Amino acid sequence: MQLQLKSLAEEMQAINKGLEKVEQELTISENDGPVSETFRKTLKDFLSGAEAEVRALTSLYANVGRNADALALYFGEDPARCPFEQVVTTLQNFVRLFTRSHEENCKLLDLEKKKTQKEAETEPKRESENEKTKLSHSIKELDIPLQSQAQTASAK
Repeated sequence: MQLQLKSLAEEMQAINKGLEKVEQELTISENDGPVSETFRKTLKDFLSGAEAEVRALTSLYANVGRNADALALYFGEDPARCPFEQVVTTLQNFVRLFTRSHEENCKLLDLEKKKTQKEAETEPKRESENEKTKLSHSIKELDIPLQSQAQTASAK
């Protein structure tokens, strides 16, 4: 759902016009005499609550407008030239791209950790294999002179 300030402004105008019509109806009913007394009392009760609600709504709408302008300014845009909807769309795109990048970075970090862990696990095996190879080469070197001495001794 996308917030449209224009539609909010239209709704605010419709609410204010409706309230004015109710006030006019109250004024007209005062000329009706005692026949409309219950109606007028009910209408007055309704108007007192409705007027308070409309004042609160008008205040909230004014805050939305100020916040929309502040958001546009925060992003370096002129509120008069850059509609609020465009600022929100840009912000939504930024958040979506930021989230996607964050997820990709987390995946890359996990892959790097797994690679490092795998290398750490295989390195001791390599070292022990290298030690075994060195040891077997050392034994072979020792065997070669021993065999040649044994061959020489048996030849004598």
